[in-house]
Amino acid sequence: MKQVFVVGGTGFVGRHVCEKLIRAGWQVTVATRRRSQARDIMVLPGLTVLELDVHDEGALNAALAGHDALINLVAILHGTATEFERVHVALPQKLARACTAQGVAHVVHVSALGANVSAPDAAPSNYLRSKSQGEAVWLAWAQAAKGSDPAGPAVALSLLRPSVIFGVGDRFLNLFARLQKIMPLVPLAGANARFQPVWVEDVAAAVVATLTASASQAQSGIYELVGPEVFSLKQLVRLSGQLSGVFAGWGRPVVAVPLWAGRLQASLMALMPGEPLMSQDNLDSMRIDNVASGQHPGLKDLGIQPATLQAIAQDYLRA
Repeated sequence: MKQVFVVGGTGFVGRHVCEKLIRAGWQVTVATRRRSQARDIMVLPGLTVLELDVHDEGALNAALAGHDALINLVAILHGTATEFERVHVALPQKLARACTAQGVAHVVHVSALGANVSAPDAAPSNYLRSKSQGEAVWLAWAQAAKGSDPAGPAVALSLLRPSVIFGVGDRFLNLFARLQKIMPLVPLAGANARFQPVWVEDVAAAVVATLTASASQAQSGIYELVGPEVFSLKQLVRLSGQLSGVFAGWGRPVVAVPLWAGRLQASLMALMPGEPLMSQDNLDSMRIDNVASGQHPGLKDLGIQPATLQAIAQDYLRA
């Protein structure tokens, strides 16, 4: 039985990935800083929870021994440039070195739609710049592993770029739905920014699909993971209120505000405890549309029919 090492396996996407990996017959090791964070997946048969700091390269290198593949799901949405660099760039560098040392030849790395590996500095936000640089780390690893010898070791690298991800427990539609239960209206910066939301189950299925083929097959490469529909941010916020039954199913009014007001709002939110609803860096990310470019294969190329948002979201938002 093949063994896969998962970092970020206790998160929103990670829990779904782990369930599908077990069903597909993989032996799964999930690394987490605190064992208590893995309580939702610890019951899965064939899954081992390993308590370690994934930023500790020595511990990471030792833990990766004996595994056939690696899945990296670790990401943050808010933080300083230094924090983004630590999570999205420095961690992949450590993981790549550990893969080389331990002979791991199959990697699935979940990035983000909007990443631009050919010109990382052109990305408009710290989030997208660091995601782009993280992809570059893995491409360099794959190139170094193959070397100049065509008969050299075969490696597989899949870079998955999802749009905003929705599903039970998401921090996107659920958050806007909750806000509308306590606010008479929703002031919204970046209201016209476009997204192509993708269901978390489809993202998890894509991770497993790219992992099940041999290194020489077509699952290596960049995949854009998107749903079948494009929405503006304003449409998504209104829909979250309507589907959750706010104001008798009408939702609250959504009022577009100019960028300067959005930046002021984000600055004030940053002073509050907890994760902010919208940060300055989020606003910068929305300067480019979060929709598929059409230059890379997607879910259908992996045999996955993408789910529509309303059919899924109406059930969990109502609940």
